[in-house]
Amino acid sequence: MSKTELVQKSFEIAKERYAAVGVDVEAALKNLQKLSISLHCWQTDDVVGFETLGNQGGSGIQATGNYPGRARNIGEVKADIEEVLTHIGGTHRFNLHAIYGDFGGKSVDRDQIEASHFTGWMEWAKEKNLKIDFNSSSFGHPKSGDLTLANPDKGIRDFWIEHTKRSRAISEEIGKFQNDPCIMNLWIHDGMKDLTVNRLKYRQILEQSLDDIFATDYKNMKDCIESKLFGIALESYTVGSHDFYLGYGAKKQKIVTLDTGHFHLTESVADKISSLLLFTPEIMLHVSRPVRWDSDHVVTLNEDTIELAREIVRADALDRVHVGLDFFDASINRIGAYVIGVRATQKAFLQGFLEPLTQLREYEANGQYFERLALLEEAKSLPWNAVWDYFCLTNNVEIGEDFIPAVQKYEKNVTSKRS
Repeated sequence: MSKTELVQKSFEIAKERYAAVGVDVEAALKNLQKLSISLHCWQTDDVVGFETLGNQGGSGIQATGNYPGRARNIGEVKADIEEVLTHIGGTHRFNLHAIYGDFGGKSVDRDQIEASHFTGWMEWAKEKNLKIDFNSSSFGHPKSGDLTLANPDKGIRDFWIEHTKRSRAISEEIGKFQNDPCIMNLWIHDGMKDLTVNRLKYRQILEQSLDDIFATDYKNMKDCIESKLFGIALESYTVGSHDFYLGYGAKKQKIVTLDTGHFHLTESVADKISSLLLFTPEIMLHVSRPVRWDSDHVVTLNEDTIELAREIVRADALDRVHVGLDFFDASINRIGAYVIGVRATQKAFLQGFLEPLTQLREYEANGQYFERLALLEEAKSLPWNAVWDYFCLTNNVEIGEDFIPAVQKYEKNVTSKRS
């Protein structure tokens, strides 16, 4: 029996097993097919970007490792993403940082960026059936320092306000071009290394900066604000904490971004979903894997990711939650990192789609907590992997570990030749 026949046979058995607990497998597959994941550009080149501004300043961001073959120009980023797309099913998005513009070798400072610097990206994305998301970039610049939008120095602060305003305007043009809202994420590293006595002052400044930035309303982009627990060399105080952005997002009705690496390791990001849905219009997810700190390891199919996906499905919030990835591992094959991360995220959501939710809700409503726990445990052993293999088969991508030699081939023929 061929592998295709085995997959099809296993799938039919899985359908029967799931039907016995009230799960419609075909509906789950349709939901997975519609799940659009925003692939982050910065895994291709270790968050370097394509500016030509000379010496860079303190970054507030760090990629570790020196695995050969990182993308060195826009063409190589596009080629790498195109390769990734051949190994993942579904239709997805592409997430750009402002430092990845096509500046034509010219020195264009961040308060001067324009939509024209991203025209090539828009045209490429349209050709590849991708939608683009965007990010302002406050790191890796001589004016970054410890404080950007929260800086008491008006000259520094105004520079970053202008950069962020321009990033929003670029996002609006991207949204118009693709006839789909461009989601623009605002994250800054602002903070202090040691004990801070004027915490309120910097947060007041940040609030004023945000009010200025968001003064212009747009129809073709959506604003997201992202918190962080701490930054490298900024360990004691973060201006844009989760509490700050949660309050600002609820007050101003902005999308709050939940990065799974930006919280204490014992915090449940999944538990935050239902609260945010009550008070903010939508949620943006940056799915990552923290290891002891915000280390942005490649997403794997761990319990945290599965529980996050399940909670979104349980809350019937697929139309209000946007899913993006945010990791940058420079220690392993970068294409492989993408494929592992996307497929792991898809597998997590598939398990959410296949959960016997109707029966579980009934047990809970009736106070049948033994039965609820028992079914939750037994559901873990249901043949979701047979459904996953069928999803790959119908999307014409590799089944199981078959993508490994395909990624190795690309490394041999393409990335290994980059000096």
